[in-house]
Amino acid sequence: MAMMPKRVKYRKEQRRVRDRKATKGNYVAFGDYGLQSMDTLWVSAQQIDAARIAAQHFLKREGKFFIRVFPDKPISKKPLETRMGTGKAEVEYWAARVKKGTILFEIAGVSEASAKAALYRAAMKIPVKSRMVGRRVSV
Repeated sequence: MAMMPKRVKYRKEQRRVRDRKATKGNYVAFGDYGLQSMDTLWVSAQQIDAARIAAQHFLKREGKFFIRVFPDKPISKKPLETRMGTGKAEVEYWAARVKKGTILFEIAGVSEASAKAALYRAAMKIPVKSRMVGRRVSV
């Protein structure tokens, strides 16, 4: 089943989009390698789950896979050929707000080659242009 919040204060949100760079969650924190977004957009819960399944299927229970984004934004959509009025539509799906520079997924405990292959498979399921980054060691 796709990810979604257990409880929300308000069922529906406005669709505002902020096209800014990420200041939080923009570095590899838990794993050794990560998948970093290069664009700003919404990633649905189904797309996050498909990427998780693709990467974990390739890793075959080896290493640890971290998901750094969570779909907490409700996206509502009216059906086609519906007249104006009658209020806001019901929630269609849940999405995560992904800004440019956000780390989407991380992998720990595997070699660089298999991390690159697993993150490539995950990137194919996400509608955002992304790149693989490594952990920066601070002195």
